[in-house]
Amino acid sequence: MRECGTERRRFLLGLGALGAAALLPLPAGASLSAPVRRLSLYNLHSGEKVTATFWEQGRYLDEGLGSFSRLMRDLRRDEAFPIDPRLFDQLFLLQQRLGRQGEIQVISGYRSPRTNALLHRQGKGVAKKSYHMLGQAIDLRLPGVPLAELNRAARQLGAGGVGYYPGSDFVHLDTGPVRSWG
Repeated sequence: MRECGTERRRFLLGLGALGAAALLPLPAGASLSAPVRRLSLYNLHSGEKVTATFWEQGRYLDEGLGSFSRLMRDLRRDEAFPIDPRLFDQLFLLQQRLGRQGEIQVISGYRSPRTNALLHRQGKGVAKKSYHMLGQAIDLRLPGVPLAELNRAARQLGAGGVGYYPGSDFVHLDTGPVRSWG
């Protein structure tokens, strides 16, 4: 029973942090002035797909953000966590930069601290203090876009971290400090 209370507290703290993060400035870009921001996400591990509007009339939409957070949950623990809305802005900008509107394939979204620790111990190339645990990261692919091109476009955004993993066939994107690797 105690674990449930701890998880609830973490979830509520996460919601508060995301509310504060939503007030932070975003990278400049003409496409962020779009009146509607919509994405299609497909989770490769669960087979779930969500197409939703997450921004409209100058504000984030809880329903779209909640749908995306559920899709990007930690599947090992079936634990959802609010995903930073700025991550969806980055994905939206990335698609605009690439001229692609299609599906974004999600390899990994939120990871609970327990799952992250397990993967780190197993030597899966997982950072001990991963942004995935904060709901601020995604590992992704875009069908029809070569991985090197996706990596280049993500780095050109100049927003957050970008990791290039050609051996594992994905690009990592997060809302942390601007940096890149791989």
